[in-house]
Amino acid sequence: LHVGILASVLLFITYCLVRDRLRVRDLSGKHIFVTSCDTGLGNSLAKWLDKRGFPVIAACATERGRQDLKSCCSPSLKTVNLNLADSSSITRAVLFATEETAGKGLFGLVNNAEGTTPVAPTDWLRIEDFHSVLEVSLIGLIEITLKLLPLLKKAEGRVVNLINAKGLVALVGGGHSLSKWGMEAFSDILRIEIQHFGVKVSIIEHGFFKTGIISSDIIERDLLRLWNRLTPEIRDAYGEKYFVE
Repeated sequence: LHVGILASVLLFITYCLVRDRLRVRDLSGKHIFVTSCDTGLGNSLAKWLDKRGFPVIAACATERGRQDLKSCCSPSLKTVNLNLADSSSITRAVLFATEETAGKGLFGLVNNAEGTTPVAPTDWLRIEDFHSVLEVSLIGLIEITLKLLPLLKKAEGRVVNLINAKGLVALVGGGHSLSKWGMEAFSDILRIEIQHFGVKVSIIEHGFFKTGIISSDIIERDLLRLWNRLTPEIRDAYGEKYFVE
């Protein structure tokens, strides 16, 4: 019994020592860039990192999102406008990050975007419906990552891609699942290719959270819009009962 207690104590001490060694120290110059901070996970993460002393660059799609963050965070949190579907907006955000990091590089990049709707049977969709999701949740995230790689290499930082695990189960048509599978592949390839530069790439497959972007009301509204624009032939083929169910 005494040996067991002693072993448990030693294991606990070892755990504490290892944990403390892995804790990030001297946070003053360790900038973290977080995308899609208007609401949801990005917003919560930006606040969480700010409270722990990291200098955060929070990218928001709306002016309201920027002002809300500024009002509840420390002066070290900086906000920048970012439209992931617009290359010029991405370039401006990268320039802002370069100036903010002042030659120190980027300690972390957290990619988070939930371009979800429209979600519907595939033959209800047009190619522009796929573009509206993929340009934000896949192409936009890839572009911002590529343009921030020089800063990440400089600081030997880390890319963290937040990917909705439900998006990896392809049960419904639309670009949502495609974007999640695409980000998984991009992350796995990038991890191998840039480890030589000391940059790490992590994937966090999180659960399904109800946010303003992915609420059932928005999904149902989009379904109704798509249903109403279908040709009579397609509507008749599916039937009103199918749509309601």
